[in-house]
Amino acid sequence: MPSAWVETGTLFADNQHRPPTAGVAPPTQPPDPDPSHPTVSTRKAPTPPERRPTMTDVAKAAGVSQSTVSMVLNNMSGARLSDTTRAKVLSVAVELGYRLPRRESADIAPRSAEAPGPRRNLIGYLVDEISTSPHPVVSVDGARDAAWEHDCVVSVCVTRSNVDQEAAAIAALKAHPQLLGVVYSTIFTRAATLPEALRDVPTVLLNCHDEHSKLPTIVPGEVAGGHAGTDHLIAAGHSRIGFINGEPWMEAAKDRLKGYRRALATADLPFDPALVRDGDWMSGGGFDGTLALMALGALEALAQLGKQVPADVSVLGYDDQEISRHTHPPLTTMVLPNYEMGRAAVEALLAEAALEPEQRGSRRSLIKIDCPLVERETVKRR
Repeated sequence: MPSAWVETGTLFADNQHRPPTAGVAPPTQPPDPDPSHPTVSTRKAPTPPERRPTMTDVAKAAGVSQSTVSMVLNNMSGARLSDTTRAKVLSVAVELGYRLPRRESADIAPRSAEAPGPRRNLIGYLVDEISTSPHPVVSVDGARDAAWEHDCVVSVCVTRSNVDQEAAAIAALKAHPQLLGVVYSTIFTRAATLPEALRDVPTVLLNCHDEHSKLPTIVPGEVAGGHAGTDHLIAAGHSRIGFINGEPWMEAAKDRLKGYRRALATADLPFDPALVRDGDWMSGGGFDGTLALMALGALEALAQLGKQVPADVSVLGYDDQEISRHTHPPLTTMVLPNYEMGRAAVEALLAEAALEPEQRGSRRSLIKIDCPLVERETVKRR
């Protein structure tokens, strides 16, 4: 079954042969954070004008990917980007008031003379995988930019879930006299067990969670994302909405399905199990290549069925990979806020490291970052 979601699925809304939607008042607010963590404090990403512009905002306004924005704003000369694209991104960033990364000398200010020992300005970034998906790369970009704004640098260690490699990486980081703390991250949102060797190091969990530790934890707001995507279709006048999900074992799949069902219930629309399908893509090296084909496949399959998008069927995806803006028509999609998650992880780590050792881990804080919507051309308003 073709799909355009990265980790869960695609929403389809049939524009024909459906019951009228008169009297249905779609919700205007996303649902409350997932109540399955009653002892966890949650925080939604702030909304304008209360927050400063993010890389996602720049990407949406410029019509490019987060990766493209990152390459332009960080002046990566080796990137194959046209001068027009670079100029557009910079213009939009300035217009939105985005704080541009510093481009002066990368020398870190030395520790003041009155403070003995080396200045702690090294942030270790442990990740289980990075080469098979663009998501962790963008998170690293966010972490690096936030660290640099605070005169810190990031050292990335890829462990590939190998216990020995992870232990060696942690040992090397802890041996560094300038280590400030560690961001411990995973490519999939999942439960993780914090290595014992990190118990005495300021640590933040990124895209994973450990129920047995009280550490700052940064995850995407998947329930709210599934709700917001479904609500967008409902607000557009659709009432028969199908959902192609990811593999059932994935937390993202479970949470987005939960958001989909909540949005239907809030709008007094019945849940029809016949309209839900589980995806069957393979994990591992071919994961993202398969998903890229799924994004195109969803639109191509509808074309083979004689259905026009969005005239006959509206399609809304999840993830906003680069291919989403090159489909025909360009895909409306939710965004995984990888860059903002990376930034939030470093900001939380800096706050954790500033505490006295006995104050760290006194209570767990769970920060869920909202998944914004990018409107393109695959959803038709009725």
